[in-house]
Amino acid sequence: MKAHTKETQASINPESAIQLLKEGNIRFQEKSKADRDLMEQVKATSQGQYPYATILSCIDSRVSSELIFDQGIGDIFSARIAGNFVNDDILGSMEFACKLAGTKLILVLGHTACGAVKGACDDAKLGKLTGMLSKIKPAVNAVSSPQDASLRNSSNIDFVNEVAKKNVELTMDKIVEGSQVLAEMQSKGEIKIVGGMYDIHSGVVRFYD
Repeated sequence: MKAHTKETQASINPESAIQLLKEGNIRFQEKSKADRDLMEQVKATSQGQYPYATILSCIDSRVSSELIFDQGIGDIFSARIAGNFVNDDILGSMEFACKLAGTKLILVLGHTACGAVKGACDDAKLGKLTGMLSKIKPAVNAVSSPQDASLRNSSNIDFVNEVAKKNVELTMDKIVEGSQVLAEMQSKGEIKIVGGMYDIHSGVVRFYD
């Protein structure tokens, strides 16, 4: 498999970009990685890059976008932060990726059993982590069930995973609200902003938009 060129990038639309990621995740699950020479791709991309997707994911060591979607050098932009939320710096990076570098898709990728989400559920306090987890608290508050306070913490993995999914949904909204550039691109059909959840037990990514 060759590195993407300006021509192959131009041939991809938002829907086919989603399909490419889905196919890559299936290869990952089936242990049938695409045949690619990474060093050849290094050389091919040394004069320019033409990725087709931008993925915002968690820093979790089990959730490497390049691995779980079986992607090579130059295929995707990968932004990672604990809890996969956005701030102005990440929004600016996404604007560069989509408007200037030509990616057709933004995927906000959460995952099951997320440590950052667990910390937000438990209202953890620790240095700079306290402020960071406050970015995820709106998702905690947005999940109404269960109402019993004793069940709204990291010991309830179903609650944790529902908060993680809600956090992805809220992050998708914040991308549109926070970036006029990206909102306009999506309204014109130039890009699509979607969400997904990675299951750390099965290796499966489930998409939603």
